[in-house]
Amino acid sequence: MEFRENEAIYLQIAAYVGDNILLEKWVLNEKIPSVRDLAVELQVNPNTVMRSYEFLQGKEVIMNKRGIGFFVSLDAKEKIIGFRKERFLGQELPELFKTLQFLDISMEEIKQRFELFKLENK
Repeated sequence: MEFRENEAIYLQIAAYVGDNILLEKWVLNEKIPSVRDLAVELQVNPNTVMRSYEFLQGKEVIMNKRGIGFFVSLDAKEKIIGFRKERFLGQELPELFKTLQFLDISMEEIKQRFELFKLENK
């Protein structure tokens, strides 16, 4: 995994876990990789993965079954979509609007390109 410098690594790992859940690679109510296994896979310190898991547990995306490991919560997809949507609307969308205004890009052009994107990425 290539990490970006502008965001904490534990948040990027949390996003990676969320992506795997949304893509149904990691199934609801099923065990996810252990802290050590994911740390080895991503080539990071296990403490960083643990911080990601604690963050996701706080968001109720995963749950810890003591002595067994971490599992995907039954409503994990809804939780992930909810906090990602909130973050996008509150942080990323205002930046996008600012860029659109600076570059004089119309909403019609954005709509056309989005429709093309959806066709190409079904």
